[in-house]
Amino acid sequence: MKKIMIAGVTSGSGKTTAVLGILKALQGKYRIQSYKVGPDYVDTKFHTRITGRPARNLDNYLIPDKQTLSYLFTADTADVDLGIVEGVMGLYDGLGTDKDAYSTASIAKQLDIPVVLVINARATSTSAAAILKGFLDFDPQVPICGVIINNVMSANHYQLVAGAIRRYLDVPVLGYLPHNPKVALPSRQLGLVPDDELAGVDEKIALIAEEVKQHVNLDQLVTLAKTVTVKEKDPFDVPPVKLRLGIAQDEAFSFYYADNLKLLKKVGVTLVPFSPLTDHKLPAVDAFYFGGGYPEEFADQLAANEELKAAIRKFSLANRPIYAECGGLMYLGKYLRADQKRYPMVGIFDGESAMTPRLRKFGYCVAIPQKETLLGQKGQPIVGHEFHHSTFEPLGDDLQPVLTMKKVRDQQVVDTWTGGYQVRQTFASYLHVHFYQDQQLFTQFLQKLGAERQ
Repeated sequence: MKKIMIAGVTSGSGKTTAVLGILKALQGKYRIQSYKVGPDYVDTKFHTRITGRPARNLDNYLIPDKQTLSYLFTADTADVDLGIVEGVMGLYDGLGTDKDAYSTASIAKQLDIPVVLVINARATSTSAAAILKGFLDFDPQVPICGVIINNVMSANHYQLVAGAIRRYLDVPVLGYLPHNPKVALPSRQLGLVPDDELAGVDEKIALIAEEVKQHVNLDQLVTLAKTVTVKEKDPFDVPPVKLRLGIAQDEAFSFYYADNLKLLKKVGVTLVPFSPLTDHKLPAVDAFYFGGGYPEEFADQLAANEELKAAIRKFSLANRPIYAECGGLMYLGKYLRADQKRYPMVGIFDGESAMTPRLRKFGYCVAIPQKETLLGQKGQPIVGHEFHHSTFEPLGDDLQPVLTMKKVRDQQVVDTWTGGYQVRQTFASYLHVHFYQDQQLFTQFLQKLGAERQ
């Protein structure tokens, strides 16, 4: 497999548009595995839609062990020709002011991936060369190998920007993407609107791909990709188990890391998909997993499915395991407030979630259980990620948070809060976790879900 990264000078540079076009343009010629730096769930769904292979997240905060991250980059790629990695935010943006703190640049260096930078050329010409010079000089260890110019207003505009870069810098200009409102992808509070909610999404992606084919030197881009030489073995040695795990998968619940699901299957877990939107009976399983998503966008439909809500409550009342993240917490609470309406949800947790106009929590954090929970033992640090435009508030004193949350930036604790709830063997929180962060944590989690050794 050869590897290449497409990164942005800033958020909004157009790297996602460029990546989607490149994936689509190269898909017929190469077998591609795509990746996304950071904890994003939505961009990966667009990747998967194009390549037919589950896109994978590369995140050195959620997966702190270098060998494990290297394994996840190279695992199951024997039949892959090209690994294409999409960066997150701007190239050097991470946690705090440290350029190596979980940034796109840190991943590029850690995994030795050549970087093609996407720069937004709107309202600039020669100054683009000065901006890029700063990126090249800021950390010479980052293997920047090329530039794509986005949002170009005309052929003359491109010649001005590209000419300045070629005059002052020794970095190849691979081409450009013209300004075209028709290819813009709509966003909502957590990023892009998911692909399965967009009418005409395939036509938009095809249009982007045609512009990439016309204006970007794809042969040169592939030539700049570097061959993977070292493939790590899986550092997780988890004995095989027997467990049937029901997993909520539909338009309302779709935020799952591909490597989490792959790991569950690898150790013997049978994943049984079901839909809280359309199913009226629960599958016969040992435990349930509700991931994140957009329950607020489907609150009417979720609220109306009384049969399934009653079945989930009955499962919890029988003291059987349910694990939920973010959107799953909102669904398992008593009420969800959205669009000035109050929708009745499952009601396992006596609390109410409410949509907010601004992000309430954003970014990496450490969760410390204050008692034994389904997710982890008392006092056991768990790294994760929160990103939500909602709050969850208990409606009475009986429901108390079980997690102490900390955000650490530049080696200083900058914020603390509480969160996460457990009723019987049902646990839910806003925290998204990656199972590959710690083998002991994952093994404990399987046991709590009721897994039996094979």
